[in-house]
Amino acid sequence: MSDHPFKSGLGVPTPAPLAVPTASAAPSMASPSPSPYPLATLPARLLDVRDLSVSLPGPKGTRLQALRHLDLTLDRGESLALIGESGSGKTLTALTLMGLLPPGAEAVGHVALDGQSLLALDEDTWCRWRGRRVAMVFQEPLTALNPLQKILAQVMEPIVLHRLAPDRATARERALAQLARVGLDAAHAQAYPHQLSGGQRQRALIAMALAGEPDLLIADEPTTALDAVLRVQILDLLESLVKERGMGLLLISHDLSLTARRVQRLAVLYGGRLMEQGVATEMLARPLHPYTRALWAARPRLGAGRDQPLQVLPGGVPSLAQVGPGCPFHPRCPLAQARCAVEAPPWTGRLACWEVTE
Repeated sequence: MSDHPFKSGLGVPTPAPLAVPTASAAPSMASPSPSPYPLATLPARLLDVRDLSVSLPGPKGTRLQALRHLDLTLDRGESLALIGESGSGKTLTALTLMGLLPPGAEAVGHVALDGQSLLALDEDTWCRWRGRRVAMVFQEPLTALNPLQKILAQVMEPIVLHRLAPDRATARERALAQLARVGLDAAHAQAYPHQLSGGQRQRALIAMALAGEPDLLIADEPTTALDAVLRVQILDLLESLVKERGMGLLLISHDLSLTARRVQRLAVLYGGRLMEQGVATEMLARPLHPYTRALWAARPRLGAGRDQPLQVLPGGVPSLAQVGPGCPFHPRCPLAQARCAVEAPPWTGRLACWEVTE
């Protein structure tokens, strides 16, 4: 395996230290709707996920393991990014937290929001919770937004549904305030989704997710299909909203370089398993798992010569049917040994790897 591009010392340039977002004071919100709970009286642990596994129906009555033994935690005012290639299990994790698993899916383990088990909720309770306690910014706003409704009506909907305003006039005012907070004015509010640009639609979707004043906001690839400037603006907006509202943010992305600078903690997924998790700056300065190192090494670098090729990680993410009992990354790993294919490494709280120690 000496020809593997990451075999030689797993060499990854050590990045300069990055500033970790803090809970420092933020500018006041344009919206008049603060969190409905006093932050000082709330428990610190907002989201607690322990030993979460999700299986999907497979051919001939088999079950395919899509997520395996995930452990995640998130506090109020904290941001956590789920990082990994497409097919790693990031979106399925988000759908589990939203109670939106596909038909036939089965989830086991412990998933709690403020101590309340989410896996035990019935659909009626979920209808009261979605948008109010936990909300999601979906990946593609043009398909997530209703093409037949104006933006204002869609942002008003969670306010009216969850009875956050005494009448429709007040609900309209709050919706307009939410849109203003994300940089959209009254003209945008009266537009249909197809009349807005990609960045404006993404902002409208964020406003709609925030309208119900959720405790937990999940953003699934919120910068997909946006140009570089808009990607930075959207992530900066999400970062500022977390600080202002004291909510938790679970950010899903495959862009390690861009996302890691705007969250406090990172969790790296591959093949439905956690590979590594920790403080963002520590992981970027000293990534431990071979997969994390490979992701960091493959990022484009400013100042690199045009004739300098990007480092490419050979192979691809395995399908659910291809994941065996061992580490899912072992077919692509430069450090893989025979044991890696037959026995999954234990999760230490920071990483899961037989060949790398903390």
